[in-house]
Amino acid sequence: ANSAPCGDCYYCKHEMPSLCDDLLFWNGAYAEFARIPARVVRKNLLPLPDGLAFHEAAMMEPLACVIRGVEESWIGRGQSVAIIGTGPIGLMFVALARMRGAHVVAAGRRQHRLDKAIEMGAEAVVTAREGVDLAELLRERSPDGRGADVVIEAVGLPETSEAAVRAVRKGGVVQLFGGCPADTRIGIDSQLLHYQELTIKSTFHHTPESVRKAFRLIADGHIDPNAFITAEAPLEELPRVLGNMARGGDGLKTAIVF
Repeated sequence: ANSAPCGDCYYCKHEMPSLCDDLLFWNGAYAEFARIPARVVRKNLLPLPDGLAFHEAAMMEPLACVIRGVEESWIGRGQSVAIIGTGPIGLMFVALARMRGAHVVAAGRRQHRLDKAIEMGAEAVVTAREGVDLAELLRERSPDGRGADVVIEAVGLPETSEAAVRAVRKGGVVQLFGGCPADTRIGIDSQLLHYQELTIKSTFHHTPESVRKAFRLIADGHIDPNAFITAEAPLEELPRVLGNMARGGDGLKTAIVF
């Protein structure tokens, strides 16, 4: 994996390794060769089983992050879950929430991605539109209109983060997973937060445990990584691929193949 916690700091010793004071990241994914730091080798280097391709195994990293988001949101069987965002991360949330037996509604702007959410197990979709209150649309799709048990924001914008807080039921959980740009501020009605007893959470990165859970889901065939890979390109086309991502291209994940 692309990081390793130290195992010795306060956060590691209190079972919060994603918040490690000395979290070691290593870069160089597009290099022809890379020297893997010894700590990463010890803690997060996993052998690939026969039949699992490198590009399939690479999907373990985002999936491991989403696993933490699902677990920290306490998603369980029979719950109603609303997921804002239908990019690769939002679609992984759809798949994992359905695996836990939840009833999922997905919200996004692009029809082909909403169709993909249905393929992943969403029972309903909502089209986000300018000038329309997304929170109200999600509430209309929730049981008895009271709001979802869990709302997950997987976009990373202040307006969708605020909509997520307004779309959850009393006593519900909001997972602000998307991560807004630095210095972003969002507005939360303090009366709503207090008198409706809301829980607002956020999760960052993965842990050695979630890495292994994600790896097993892929290796054992419970999650098809190819469902999230919509294109393939050689290394020399990487600038074009990254530029297309920056412009909000229609695809999901692109495998860069040497």
